Amino acid sequence: MGNLSRRQALTLGVALGLTGAAGTAPAWASTGAAADADAGTGPEWIWDDKADPLMVSMIEGGHVPAINTAWASWVNNNDPLPAGLPAEFAGYLQDVNRLPSWADPVKLTRAADFNRRRDLYLFMLYGLGSGIMSTVIPREAKSVYWSAGGAHMQDRAAKTFTFGYDLSQLGAFEPTGQFVVTANKTRVVHAAVRHLLPQSPHWRAVADETVPISAADILVTFHSLGTYVRRRLLDWKVPFPAADQEAFLHSWQVAIHLLGVPDEHIPQTWAAAEKQSEQVLTPILTPSTEGIALAEELLGLTAQLDLGVTRGFLNEFVRYVLSDDVGDWLGLKRDYVSAALVRTAWPAYILFREGLSPVMPGTFYAIDQMVRALAMLFLNEGSSGTTTPITIPTGNRQG
Repeated sequence: MGNLSRRQALTLGVALGLTGAAGTAPAWASTGAAADADAGTGPEWIWDDKADPLMVSMIEGGHVPAINTAWASWVNNNDPLPAGLPAEFAGYLQDVNRLPSWADPVKLTRAADFNRRRDLYLFMLYGLGSGIMSTVIPREAKSVYWSAGGAHMQDRAAKTFTFGYDLSQLGAFEPTGQFVVTANKTRVVHAAVRHLLPQSPHWRAVADETVPISAADILVTFHSLGTYVRRRLLDWKVPFPAADQEAFLHSWQVAIHLLGVPDEHIPQTWAAAEKQSEQVLTPILTPSTEGIALAEELLGLTAQLDLGVTRGFLNEFVRYVLSDDVGDWLGLKRDYVSAALVRTAWPAYILFREGLSPVMPGTFYAIDQMVRALAMLFLNEGSSGTTTPITIPTGNRQG
């Protein structure tokens, strides 16, 4: 199953709301320049000069178990660094555990308020939109599947969801919030995976890169999350004032910075983000053996809890938010009764929730409860909405 043709990419781009000149040269830089791509200096050639050598030292020195134990209590942004960390590791965290100088507290506060007001839509789009889209981003799917977390997908999904959940919380970037800590823990985990995954013969056999999770890969993931979600909210005609859009982008700019992406490659406007996404996300979407398996695991998680949601409904919602092409790639069985329900009830649900229609759809409460239940499924495996422990791996998935 090869990558999409130009025509297929454009068609899928339309379906995903990411239309544009798919297949043209990547516009990685925030200004839209693409000259670095062929020169070997673009973000696909950038990893993490600070965290990567540190984690090689921590893993090879056998320090990871002690770090995982020590930092379990390190949750809020203003929590002191825990005792028991190796001095080199504590020094690194002390250096990076802060907002960039250009972070705008007014915009971050507005973004948090926007996230609170739109949380149910964000849960669905991050979970069943972006989450399933990640399974047709080949590098991401293969890296996730063959890393240690790929063998425990509900736990892996909970930790991934925590990143977006902490980002969406009121006060996420304030001292009592949790996102700065969450992002720095995630950055360290990425560095560990960069060292461990190339040691996996299973990953090497399917990968088209020698080191995973480059800055380019992180930017692609951002577009499958932030850029995609913004476009979908606009498509659904959810009220989204320009100031809210700008604040939403700023929160993601800070998040990407905290993950170690150099500032010069972070899109500065939504126009730049859309252009970058058109060129680096849509054309690479394609199924893989690993991605199909991950999608089945993720959608099958709901069977473990009494959510009142049929698998047919989930399949059709994924098709609704991602396209039938993606649904067919992943082998999602059709349920035409659920398809009709999704395509009529969901728009009516949005109109009523937003006060744009006085008519409450008969399915309103059922959909409302379903959305909340699905969100909680991914919060610490359905048991907690406070925090999900993030741990550093010491190995890979076995064959």
